[in-house]
Amino acid sequence: MCLFQFTARRLVSQAHCGLKASSSKKHKFCLEMARPSSNMADFREVFAKAKHIAIITGAGVSAESGVPTFRGAGGFWRKWQAQELATPGAFARNPSRVWEFYHYRREVMLSKHPNPAHIAIAECEKRLSKQGRSVVVITQNIDELHRKAGTKHLLEIHGSLFKTRCTSCGNVAANYKSPICPALAGKGAPDPETEDAAIPVEDLPQCEEDGCNGLLRPHVVWFGEALDPDVLTAVEKELDICDLCLVVGTSSVVYPAAMFAPQVSARGVPVAEFNMEATPATNRFRFHFPGPCGTTLPPALARHETEIIS
Repeated sequence: MCLFQFTARRLVSQAHCGLKASSSKKHKFCLEMARPSSNMADFREVFAKAKHIAIITGAGVSAESGVPTFRGAGGFWRKWQAQELATPGAFARNPSRVWEFYHYRREVMLSKHPNPAHIAIAECEKRLSKQGRSVVVITQNIDELHRKAGTKHLLEIHGSLFKTRCTSCGNVAANYKSPICPALAGKGAPDPETEDAAIPVEDLPQCEEDGCNGLLRPHVVWFGEALDPDVLTAVEKELDICDLCLVVGTSSVVYPAAMFAPQVSARGVPVAEFNMEATPATNRFRFHFPGPCGTTLPPALARHETEIIS
């Protein structure tokens, strides 16, 4: 057994910094290290009784829609990995190159569609809302596929590819233009032999607020940046009230999201993991369902025979 606790607020300054969560006197819980169950019937009984369901999703959900992750071996755009481009320093040194990278990612995403896992989550939320039950999706993904599938109650902790933030006035706005600016049309090819477009700053995406014209950046959380404290506060509130938590398609190694489900499990709430393989957090959860999320999740979230549909 081990003592474990964290609160989202305490992790705001630790996001992407490689720091461990500090202990807190507010709550202390014991985690029972037991082998999780893969009994779907047992999970379905828990699901049928849950009133507030929190679903934490990661890159594994979107991978089944053909979304490149740019993480791990072979995850390169040209000769760079995401960790080399998704930083404030990289943007300050070469905003043209960073915008080419994100323009490419935006254009790729415009051709992708939600898969059965996204759709199952959205349909579950819609169905349960009519029964006075709630579903919230807390996602690490920036691709908006949950939104495209119809999910309404969505917390995007790492931001969105389709939002921009002005580096001058700070305005955040949705932006689905294709291309996002004329100078990026036809740019962003991932081939290693492709040369940088070297677009002048004044031709890169500009703020459209009256009298601003500041340089826009993608509204995503880059390496070395803290997560939005308002979003983390909202996440913490949802985790505090949930009576069932699903962890879907995430490796459970990226902080602070990796601590969300263990926090919930530590207070005795059932947690079910849906992932291709076991993760460092698997043994902290009550259920584990291996395999593609698009295959395992739809039957898990389908209407239970005890549900009353009005």
